[in-house]
Amino acid sequence: MTQPPNDIKSGEGSRPGTETITETFSQKLARCWARSLFLCVGLDSSLEKLPQTFAGLPTEDALYEFNRQIIEATAEFAACYKPNIAFYEQSGPPGLVALKRTCDWLRERHPQIPLLIDAKRGDLASTNEGYAAAFFNYYLADALTVQPYLGGGALAPFLDRADKGVFVLCRTSNPDSAEFQKLPLTPDNEPLFLKVARTAAGPDWNRNGNVGLVAGATHPVELGQIRQAAPDLPLLIPGIGTQGGELSAVLENGLDRHGAGILVNASRTIIYASSGPDFAEKARQEAARLAQAMTEGQQRIMNNRQ
Repeated sequence: MTQPPNDIKSGEGSRPGTETITETFSQKLARCWARSLFLCVGLDSSLEKLPQTFAGLPTEDALYEFNRQIIEATAEFAACYKPNIAFYEQSGPPGLVALKRTCDWLRERHPQIPLLIDAKRGDLASTNEGYAAAFFNYYLADALTVQPYLGGGALAPFLDRADKGVFVLCRTSNPDSAEFQKLPLTPDNEPLFLKVARTAAGPDWNRNGNVGLVAGATHPVELGQIRQAAPDLPLLIPGIGTQGGELSAVLENGLDRHGAGILVNASRTIIYASSGPDFAEKARQEAARLAQAMTEGQQRIMNNRQ
């Protein structure tokens, strides 16, 4: 069996995390936006899709080392890293250990880059206390995706963490999302997703200024409506690249009045840019291309708005 590289220690990082807060999620994000960085790199790493370079390694070592090399290759261009927990849960405990090790590595080597775990959690408040402890205290995430279906009171364990970011599902990028998200509400027929946006931006939910929204790139007109309804909230925008969202439309409709306010996620187009031994370099090239396109597009749009 192939042995892990010398700097990989199987099981390292599986212990509970400890954290001394020096910067909040909002502060980290503002610093990235000040550098015109808007790219969110999605670490949707699946064992079966890894390059042959990792064949024979234990699951936790393969996933962790792949993530580590992707992070090192793309950190210059990243405003955020977003592992989706499902891609680690599918491998059972070794996958979750790999996620923890990835989080620890990012915190140690690139503490200035926010870590957003895409878990879409939402339950009764007492259950959400457990989720908040898991993602904020154990994995040491800077932000988390949540779903609003149980209401603001249930989300309190997340919303009360003023140092963390809470991204509420609003208008998702999947084709079937309209089934509920576009249902009209009486008496003004405002669609449900806009009700979510206005509620999330209001003082009851956003009392700590730490709420954001998930709004898909595949619905650019509705993305603009969300920006109007929540002019100051950060938007996490999945759906460019493989799902078909257009970057120019995302920037035009998603940027706030300051020319910031967005995290544009790209996952597979970056981390699987190559299946060969050059996977990290190809990931770097794709991240650089997207980051440059975002910066140039932002500058063009802000010039046109003046």
